[in-house]
Amino acid sequence: MTSQYYAQINADNIVTDVAVVHADYMAENPDRYTGIWVETFFDTAGKTYAGIGYTYDPITQDFSAPIYIPEPVPSA
Repeated sequence: MTSQYYAQINADNIVTDVAVVHADYMAENPDRYTGIWVETFFDTAGKTYAGIGYTYDPITQDFSAPIYIPEPVPSA
């Protein structure tokens, strides 16, 4: 049995944790894996591997990276 990759998401669909675990182990240990966990893939074309801070889209069942907005550089 191979391990799978799961992302824990909060109520706003933001990834708060990522784990490599067997689905059976996760199901057998609900106290350890609380909340909502969705599978993520690092080797599947068209899918984005989840990272903490990423957003999960339940319609596409994919993740998107957070948008980084750099701070303006103060002028001298």
